[in-house]
Amino acid sequence: MTGTPKEQQARRQLRPTDVKRLNRDWRRRTEARLGLLVESVTQPFNMGSIIRTAAVFGVEHLWLAGNAVEPTHRNAAKTALGTERLVPWEHAGTPAKAAAAIRAEGLRLVAVELTGDAVPLHQAPLDGDVCLAVGGEDHGCSPALLAEADAVAYIPQIGRVGSLNVAVATAIALAEARRREWAT
Repeated sequence: MTGTPKEQQARRQLRPTDVKRLNRDWRRRTEARLGLLVESVTQPFNMGSIIRTAAVFGVEHLWLAGNAVEPTHRNAAKTALGTERLVPWEHAGTPAKAAAAIRAEGLRLVAVELTGDAVPLHQAPLDGDVCLAVGGEDHGCSPALLAEADAVAYIPQIGRVGSLNVAVATAIALAEARRREWAT
């Protein structure tokens, strides 16, 4: 721990009403619309984690494509801890249909994937109204989804592991999208 003993004693976790006040302050600072497209994430616990993270960062709509498990799956809902009711969602079918629905909502589509033309996430075009897209656990975003994306970004990694869990990658990408808006 850092700080003097007196500062350490004064430190305490926020009470629920303080957390609500803090979150309300951040919502007031947030203007950009944020969507999420999840393609072929088949593990319910990953989907539940993604939904909970989407609710935390104010995702206004979740589109599913491919064989993505639905948020109503028992194990997805168990992991989402009730947050599945806070994020409107629809199964759009194919990535092309999902992209069309996303564009009809006025959102730019940015896939999170490792491709030859991907830019580091911190340089990705995440300003304004954007929808992030993530792909399945084993294979990532499909070629069909990548063809629909307006841009592709990757999460820089320096360790000896080549990839992140899809739920963790989604959390990092959603956090970066909001951080960018809040930093301006």
